[in-house]
This record gives sequence, C-alpha cells and structure tokens, in this order.
Amino acid sequence: MSQKELGLAVIGSGRIGSLRAILASGHPAVNYLGVSDINIENAKKLAAKSNAQKFTNDNHELISDPNVNVVIVSTSEHEHFDSVMHALELGKPVLVEKPIALSVDEADKMIKKSEETGTLFRVGYAQRFKRRYLSGKDQLLEGRIGNILSISARACNTRAQGIEILKRSSTATPVVDVLTYWVDVACWYLDGIEPVEVTARGAGTVFREAGFDVNDTTWSLIKFDNGAIVNLGVFFALPSHSPQLGMGVRFEVYGDDGALILNDDHTDELLITNNGIPHAYIPDLEFNTAFLSSSTPGNWHLGDYWGPVADETRVWLDHLSMDRPCPIATPKDARKNLIITLAMEESAKLNNTIKL
Repeated sequence: MSQKELGLAVIGSGRIGSLRAILASGHPAVNYLGVSDINIENAKKLAAKSNAQKFTNDNHELISDPNVNVVIVSTSEHEHFDSVMHALELGKPVLVEKPIALSVDEADKMIKKSEETGTLFRVGYAQRFKRRYLSGKDQLLEGRIGNILSISARACNTRAQGIEILKRSSTATPVVDVLTYWVDVACWYLDGIEPVEVTARGAGTVFREAGFDVNDTTWSLIKFDNGAIVNLGVFFALPSHSPQLGMGVRFEVYGDDGALILNDDHTDELLITNNGIPHAYIPDLEFNTAFLSSSTPGNWHLGDYWGPVADETRVWLDHLSMDRPCPIATPKDARKNLIITLAMEESAKLNNTIKL
C-alpha cells in the first residue's frame, strides 16, 4: 500500500498534546515531528519523550517549518484560533481538540478559511472512538434501533478535575468543554437531523466558592426538527476523592424499533490498594480506590497507550498517509455542538428556552 510521508507539528505540549505527539512518533508515516509550547521547558521535555526533531515556544515558526505538512493543535481551549488559522492559511491539514472554539465567530472564521484554502480540517471529539459508542453507531446504521425518538445521557466527574480545567481556561465550563462530548455523540447518532431549541437549568456552589462563575450541574432538553427529544446533563462537582479517574457516563437511546443502553461508568473495574493510584489529569492527587479505565482519553497499559485518543490519532494519520476513512468530527459538526452548548449556558442563565 502506498504511503505518504508526514511531517507533523503538535502545538501545545500539555497532557493531550503530549499524548498525541508520543502516539504519532510511533506511526510509520511520520518521519518528522516538531512540538511547541508557550512554556519552552514543556516542549523540551515532550521532545525528549517523543524523539521529536524540533521543539520551540514559537507556534507560528513550527507551523511554518517546511518539514511540516500536518498540524495538530492541542493548546488550551481559548488559544485554538491563532494556530488553526495559521495552519489553514498555509494549506496544512489540521486536527484541533474539542471544542472547536469558545465562540461561534471564531468557529465560523476557521470554517471559512478551511473552505477558502480547500484545506482538510477536523475536530477531536475522541469519544466517538470509544468502542461502545462505535458499536452503538453500528447498531443504528444496521436499523436495529429504528428512528430515534429520544436520547438521555448524563456525565459526572470530580470537582478537582473541573477546577483544573477552569484554571486552564475559565470559560471552558463543564457544559462547553465536557458535556460537548455527548452532545457530539447524540448529534452523530441523529445525523442529518437538526436541533431547533434548547431548554436548560443549572445550579451550583462548589465552583463559585472556588472563584469561578460556573454551575456545578446543568440539565437540558434539546428538541430536534423530527420531534426527537434529547435530555443531557452534567454534574462536575463530585468530591475530589471520588473513585473516578475521569468521566462517568450513562447513555441511552430509544427508537421505534429498539433501545440501546450504554453504561460507561466503569464501576465494573474497581481497584483497592494501599500503594496509591495516581490521577492522570491532576498532579499530586492519588487514590486508594479507583474505577480503572475511567480516564476519558484512555489509559497506559504495559507501556503502550490504549483508548479513544490513541485510536483517533491513528485514524487521522492513517487518513492523511493512506487515504483511509476519516470519521473524525467535521468543523460543521463541531460548530453545531458549540451552538448547542452555548445555548444550554444561555438558557440556564436566562431561565428560558433558546430557539436555534
């Protein structure tokens, strides 16, 4: 099989950027790897771990490198725009982490630039690549559920992880930054059917006491143009030592020919130990009891990384190097997810229904 060689720039050397770079370094098509970060020491450490040929604190300089023909943007949520636009202006395919942006205006400018330059652009909604959600999509395509009448899902996590995200980007709320994963899955399952209105309510004290004007919990009803009703909720203020290393999710789909119940809480994988279980996302936080495999991006096992981010990264690089299928979320998918989550926040704040 013919294979195109890839020169990859990974912009952002934090947790997910580091994973992407390390995973990409083992892909047979990647013959050049550069990493960058606003903190040059982070980039230097990642370069050593991933055997990158280059590290820098200048994002534009790395994206412009003539050895680079593909870009992954893994910066903080509020910093996506500049690097994505630069890559698109140069005609270099780009994968950016979810959400696409924190404003519809920035999302629209990125989409317009992608269309103007004819440059491939995708958004990393990695939960699409979790086995259970892929299986669910298969069942829908096989017609086993029939027409979807309703979807109901909730996601929960600890306040410690919520505060880490908010410290990084204060407007990356549990709705816009986390519930967006399951907004994406719901819209993916309802492919071709458009949302028309959102009603949401929120409440909370934990994040406000920590200095962030953000709800601990938000619940919403989304109505689609075929009459389907989607109920999505998030609670992000479980005690810090709740035994979750990431997200706990329950996702249910009801159709006129069947139902699909996906338990993604990981309560079937419980470890109890005297020797400490480190949290992958929160420095210096350890547990004595934890649900294994609950880390949302995936997990290290036997020296290799397994899970949604690993699979999504491989699919992206396989698509670029061998033209294999690319079911990664499109920027228009991501724009729809952003509009819905922003409408949830507005509806909860104003206590009314938002027409889309």
